[in-house]
Amino acid sequence: MQGKQLRLLEAELWRAADQLRANSKLTASEYSMPVLGLIFLRHAFNRFDKVKIDIEKNLPSHPQRGRRPVNKNDFLEKNAMFLPEQSRFDYLVALPESADIGEAIDEAMKQIEDEHENLKGVLPKNYSIFSKDLLKELLRIFNKEVLQKAEGDLFGKIYEYFLNKFAMTGAQEGGEFFTPMSLVQTIVNVIEPESGVMFDPATGSAGMFVQTGYFIEKEGLDPARKVTFYGQEKADMNTRLAKMNMAVHGLEGFIVQGNTFYEDKHNLTGKCDRVMANPPFNVDGVDKAKDVVKKDPRLPFGLPKNDNANYLWIQYFYSYLKPHSANSRGGRAGFVMASSASDAGHSEKGIREKLVKTGAVDVMMAIGNNFFYTRSLPCTLWFFDRNKEKDEQKQDKVLMLDARKIYRKVTSKINDFSPEQLQNLICIVNLYRGNTKKFKITVTGYLETAFEFAKETSAKTTELQKVLQSVVGNRNLKKLNGGLFEKLNLLEDYDEVLAKQNQLIADALKATPKIEILENIAHQCKTLRKPQDKLIKQILDTIADAVKEQQLNKNKEWKELNIKEQLDQLKDLQQQLSGNPNEEEPGLLHETEYYWKQAHWLTSRFSDGVYTDVEGLCKVVTQSDIEAKDWSLSPGRYVGVDTATDDDFDYEERLHEIHIELESLNEEAIALANAIAENYKTILI
Repeated sequence: MQGKQLRLLEAELWRAADQLRANSKLTASEYSMPVLGLIFLRHAFNRFDKVKIDIEKNLPSHPQRGRRPVNKNDFLEKNAMFLPEQSRFDYLVALPESADIGEAIDEAMKQIEDEHENLKGVLPKNYSIFSKDLLKELLRIFNKEVLQKAEGDLFGKIYEYFLNKFAMTGAQEGGEFFTPMSLVQTIVNVIEPESGVMFDPATGSAGMFVQTGYFIEKEGLDPARKVTFYGQEKADMNTRLAKMNMAVHGLEGFIVQGNTFYEDKHNLTGKCDRVMANPPFNVDGVDKAKDVVKKDPRLPFGLPKNDNANYLWIQYFYSYLKPHSANSRGGRAGFVMASSASDAGHSEKGIREKLVKTGAVDVMMAIGNNFFYTRSLPCTLWFFDRNKEKDEQKQDKVLMLDARKIYRKVTSKINDFSPEQLQNLICIVNLYRGNTKKFKITVTGYLETAFEFAKETSAKTTELQKVLQSVVGNRNLKKLNGGLFEKLNLLEDYDEVLAKQNQLIADALKATPKIEILENIAHQCKTLRKPQDKLIKQILDTIADAVKEQQLNKNKEWKELNIKEQLDQLKDLQQQLSGNPNEEEPGLLHETEYYWKQAHWLTSRFSDGVYTDVEGLCKVVTQSDIEAKDWSLSPGRYVGVDTATDDDFDYEERLHEIHIELESLNEEAIALANAIAENYKTILI
């Protein structure tokens, strides 16, 4: 689903869900769980239905008795949630008008808890307080066709959107219980959680664990057999959310409620293979006078003297990791931290110095503004690898990666990484670690994708050319309106560009896709798009004007031409090639160019397919370098500024970003005008 379509769907779902608050006396924190509960039921049923189909395909068939019914064990073997009949979303939607909908949803939640011990007391069961009509409408909204077909990633985005909206309306303490998908995926891909004990001491809604499950599944492995999840979360509601989120993704773990500053309920110090977290930033008020804090074994580098808890968290993450030994590899950690922590002074600088000297600091990645819904400030991703501590070649090195200029604009206030931007960053980390395989696979994948789009582009442009010639060369059309196309002086130029495009693609088809050939094709795609769109617009406008001015639609000969079918075909082919800006759907011409550019972005910076420092982007530094910078771990202080001409700057993409910003400002202006109008009415009354 494209970005704009997703945003429209999210906004529509939010408006519907917000009726719960408007039509009840619940506070934001009280009504958030019932809404998330309905999303849980919808997602759980989607997953149940999909797994059920897979199970039924492989059930053995008896000659007389036929196939046996699907049972709960079948779902357990697939690491999926079994749903009793009365807990399935289609059952609830089909309830008769006379049914008590609230009671039915409460019963659905109870039955799920009865079937799944790890969800006991977790799911919301207060739907009876809402009106029947309201619940019926919400079920209808969450039963939209697009949601019936939706799978994990889409629901993950919708879940994230709702968590953000509830945070913004004050439903959560500071909105700190979820992490943007881009940052979670970056952390998971850098620390590579393949097996063992996974721990998140600030679990929130368990987004780290869900993405870990996806990561392992992409490797063709079963998360349930490879990893054990442990989580600790301060807030009761967030603990319940985490359990719901894991259950709906077919994951199990040990999630407990507890304040990590004062409690270590899993006792995992020195036992974790991977630690991942997005702890609350700059927390004040931790009681450092308590013995449990002063004598905490998770603070090996000392108690920071200032009131900020950032360096408590940083030490926890280090301490939870397994140290390298003869029997096991050292653990890895990845976490989000306020950018200010990278340069903090006084006692925190001393702790940072000790930490750097262990050799465990692996990668520091600076992230730009607006990645979080609830705060616009930049942040930094920290990565530890305790396996480095005993490696003489690696212990002295740290990768500084400044990704502040790498982002995709989602809305005027929100940025993220595109899938390709994320992969490019992961490629850099892999090259730094000496692994060239990821780089080669990624670049090859981009080129092959660009090549496939180029072939499809060739076929569609050839087809478009034929339709154009058919329309422009139509004698009857000319006869009806002499000189109808005299103004179309672009046709010859277009034919020339098109001929070059087709020749390049024809040459490319004769050999394995190479970046040099695809570069020419990509440039031709960019060259072709504007004259093609301009030409087609002129043709369509000219015909439309003629129809209007000469009332050709009333002419019998005009009707017999059946020109509409050809024009519709022309529009369709143009949209396939140029895309649909209104729906944010890129066309074949853009996609061909885009994937070549992704390959070029990597190969132009790492031309030999091995790591090298890139001005303004990345640099491998030593402990001596860090000491010379007063033990700073801010990537921007090391990588420098890229002073070269930015050949990769995409002016069209920048115009698209400006369009997004303008669209968002217009929406805000309309909302403000409506609010003023409503308030004015109140004053008049």
